Amino acid sequence: MHILFFTDNFPPEVNAPASRTFEHCREWVRAGREVTVITCVPNFPRGTVYEGYRNRLWQTEVIDGIRVVRVWSYITANEGFAFRIFDYMSYMATAVVAAPFVRNIDLVIGTSPHLFTACAAYAVSRIKRVPFVFELRDLWPESIKVVGAISSGIVLRVLERIELFLYRRAAYIVALTNAFKEKHVSRGIPPEKIKIVSNGVDRGRFKPCKKDPELESRYALEGKFVAGYIGTHGLAHGLSTVLKAADCMRNLPGGDDYRFLFLGDGAMKSALTTDAADLNLQNVVLIDSVPKSQVVAYWALLDASIIHLRKNALFDTVVPSKLFESMGMGIPVVLGIGGEAAKIVQQEDVGLVFEPENAEALCDVLVQISRSPDLKQRFRSNCLKASARYDRKVLARRMLTILDFAAGEPPTQMGAVRATDEGR
Repeated sequence: MHILFFTDNFPPEVNAPASRTFEHCREWVRAGREVTVITCVPNFPRGTVYEGYRNRLWQTEVIDGIRVVRVWSYITANEGFAFRIFDYMSYMATAVVAAPFVRNIDLVIGTSPHLFTACAAYAVSRIKRVPFVFELRDLWPESIKVVGAISSGIVLRVLERIELFLYRRAAYIVALTNAFKEKHVSRGIPPEKIKIVSNGVDRGRFKPCKKDPELESRYALEGKFVAGYIGTHGLAHGLSTVLKAADCMRNLPGGDDYRFLFLGDGAMKSALTTDAADLNLQNVVLIDSVPKSQVVAYWALLDASIIHLRKNALFDTVVPSKLFESMGMGIPVVLGIGGEAAKIVQQEDVGLVFEPENAEALCDVLVQISRSPDLKQRFRSNCLKASARYDRKVLARRMLTILDFAAGEPPTQMGAVRATDEGR
């Protein structure tokens, strides 16, 4: 089977969509499938083309057996809704034009969060007369409404109609959470069409390792309890709450023993940097994105992993991939999200949950973990046990079984889990 995958994020970009797509495609290639990815030149999140690449109409490379076709798109930073939409639409147009040059396709996948990759995938599936699978990573456009990126009712209604059209035309919808499935079943999508393949962790890469003394010294972290956020600094993440917690913590007894580390870029990075400077937060370390090969060394600096989203019922449906990366590293989780993610943290006993956008509650849970070596060790042990249940290799095999069914292929020998398996 030859799988054609549409995504506008792919390594060397290091965000969650790029990592999930790459790790799944890599496993499908290892299972004997041919995989072609049509994507953009790497530029996320700053809107700057990565060194060694040019924004050309067509260029190809092979990464771990995956054929990667990079097409031209309008490039802009991850700021400003209108510019981002033009970015997405330009990718959609050039991806559809490029697709006919990819021969002998058996199935097409388009991944969200935005709809334009899925639109391209659907159009190409009709041109090539093959099944279309929609990978549902986010409730878009609802999520952009929640963060205030768009207020036009007409635009939202158009996007929602496109969204439902794509769901109805897909052979399968592969959703990341049970909450996503429940949401769309309530909108009239047949439940048997929606399969769950959750986020997970590449356990070959995210695994326990010692703190790097050179990095500890560079950022003055020696002897400190380091709580960190690693990932996109976006509108949805509410990272001002973490800054408020840092401001609060430094005024507590023993507060100088804590450090807050931020690693990554995004729409809110500049504002967070300015706010930290204005507040003179000496206990905050802000680091720009680093290459994928270096990310684990920064994870290893953490004593607790902060995972946070703004307080909104929509975000209770989300389970961020960094939760599973924390588990793989054996790092206790401090979670400011409700819903399904909170249930996982509590059921697996891998950390503590606090109310989103409540800086004092965040301080309280950090103090609990830092002052109890036994609690920290319990969470660490449970993280490592739980990570085996979210192994990306197993999840990739589960999704491959779904793709086999969609394409009418005999189920793969790798796909020991049936396509009807709904997760854990």
